[in-house]
Amino acid sequence: MDSYNQLPNVSLKEGNLMSDLFLKKKIFTLIDALEYLHNLPYGYNSNDDKKTILFEEEKGTCTTKHAVAATLAQENGIDLQKHVGIYKMTEDIVAGTQFILDKYNLPFVPMVHCFLVHNGHRYDLTEGNQNGKKCSIEDFIFEQQTIPFISRKDEYLYFRDILTKIIMKSSEFQGKEISIVLKAREEAIDLLHKNVEH
Repeated sequence: MDSYNQLPNVSLKEGNLMSDLFLKKKIFTLIDALEYLHNLPYGYNSNDDKKTILFEEEKGTCTTKHAVAATLAQENGIDLQKHVGIYKMTEDIVAGTQFILDKYNLPFVPMVHCFLVHNGHRYDLTEGNQNGKKCSIEDFIFEQQTIPFISRKDEYLYFRDILTKIIMKSSEFQGKEISIVLKAREEAIDLLHKNVEH
């Protein structure tokens, strides 16, 4: 992923939800706002669909950090989009994954990750956070631009669509049942939560 410091460092304009929240914190430019989001602790929010939850709980995930960042940029005339991608979760990325792969006889667990895109460059405000992963995600099976505050339900429907149309039809998943892959995904989500908590 690229450094967000190369993005246009515009001054925030008052009169919009996210801009006003940052201005109240005496944060006046886009780069300073992204720095604030990056430095916030990584943590699961109690309600990802509430637009101000990150500020109330002073923590966020790839879902909430990038939703706030994309909205803020758009409020200030910068075309910074939120993307949702599906990556191959393995032991190399998340410690403890091999147990799940062995249990369900899978080559990897397909998982969702969010990030930002501007002029072909990718930015991840959770990179370097204690997010349960050993490294940043660079390779994706599939990615798609979304609205900043995509709901959990819509994100899951996107995941199921790609799982059904692309992943389950690949040679790596030939003969595998979708129910098994979904069970593995549930355990992988639990594993990420445990890794973040430690």
